[in-house]
Amino acid sequence: MNGQTKSPANGSMNRQGRKVDVLVIGAGPAGAMVSAQLATRGYEVLVLEKQKFPRFSIGESLLANSLQFIEAAGMGEAVFARNFQFKNGAAFVRGRQGEEYAEYNFAEKSSAGPGFTFQVPRADFDQALANEAARQGAEVQYEIEITAVTPGDDEVLVESRDKAGALTPYRARFVLDASGFGRTLPRLLDLERPSDFPVRAALFTQVEDRIESGAFDRQKIRVSIHPEHSDVWYWLIPFSNGRCSVGVVATREFHQRFTGTTQERLFKIIGEETSLAKLLARATPVIPVGEIVGYAARVTCVHGPGFALLGNAAEFLDPVFSSGVTIAMQSAQLAAAALDRQFRGERVDWEESFARPLAYGVDTFRAFVNTWYDGSLQDIFFYDRQDPAVRRMICSVLAGYAWDTTNPYTGPHAYRRLKTLAEMCRRG
Repeated sequence: MNGQTKSPANGSMNRQGRKVDVLVIGAGPAGAMVSAQLATRGYEVLVLEKQKFPRFSIGESLLANSLQFIEAAGMGEAVFARNFQFKNGAAFVRGRQGEEYAEYNFAEKSSAGPGFTFQVPRADFDQALANEAARQGAEVQYEIEITAVTPGDDEVLVESRDKAGALTPYRARFVLDASGFGRTLPRLLDLERPSDFPVRAALFTQVEDRIESGAFDRQKIRVSIHPEHSDVWYWLIPFSNGRCSVGVVATREFHQRFTGTTQERLFKIIGEETSLAKLLARATPVIPVGEIVGYAARVTCVHGPGFALLGNAAEFLDPVFSSGVTIAMQSAQLAAAALDRQFRGERVDWEESFARPLAYGVDTFRAFVNTWYDGSLQDIFFYDRQDPAVRRMICSVLAGYAWDTTNPYTGPHAYRRLKTLAEMCRRG
């Protein structure tokens, strides 16, 4: 990071306006949690959210590590009170009739920390976190769009527009972008760069599932693999209200083989995975089927003069291991700690205190995503003579403990070690 960014075209942005310590863009998990942690430290925090809450969002299956971040932000009681679906692990299914089955129970992980988490309708979950941020002292405003940002080491100028079109200027000591897929600062400051992942697409919805009790383990996310195309996979995420989130991820070319409405296309693809189609035989969609194409994203830098990017605003890998919310929460915790030190007069190296620690876990998940799609990780999951110690290490990453430096399957060496392990499994 060389500290150089582009300013908006209207470089004469009004320098008048309300001054705050921290302006947070977005009230999702990263925005809510960083706001709560900074507000409780005594800083004036303003959160500007483009959408009206509650609102739909994908990413409903949390990882166990996320509970540590939730508790650290003082939000544990609010989350537990929502009675979300208990989640204790992940199940993987392969074969024409789903005959190959592998499950990982988070309680069997090697890393310290919680061994369970929740499956959450994100509209309810995100609203709960945003409400807690407000209760802890952050000011949260909805239906406010950020239209311009001028970074600076001493002061960042921000301009917003409300739903009536009125423009409002702000002056912030620091700006944190937690806008998720909105990627506000990457767009405004020309920080985006192409992802090195192939272009993939997701079709998804929520259904009234009507699945017979005991037909599958509702305490685990179910990830199944297309019987003929190992890079095509499906998710089934059960909620506590009798509904499920269901979706399919494949290359754009695979999706284009199917015609009709988005709902027709989704259920045609589900029909090719017999065991999943059987589970969902009586399911009825309760929201319109959504589609996202080319969701993977990267940026040239995750911090700059007076700003930092949190969670998906910086980088999004792939939904296969439900890592998005956990990465967002980790970035929020790292940013809150670094910014608090900076505001108290300490000289903070954001590369050492924020970017590199965050990248360690992101690199871990990237290794797991890459080996999932090339088939290596699938061969590890379905190998029937797994070493118990290695299995616990793999389980730890699936539970979200991607920053555990004692685990050899984390960090920059994870990809090479996973490839070696997969080759050992293939050789029996």
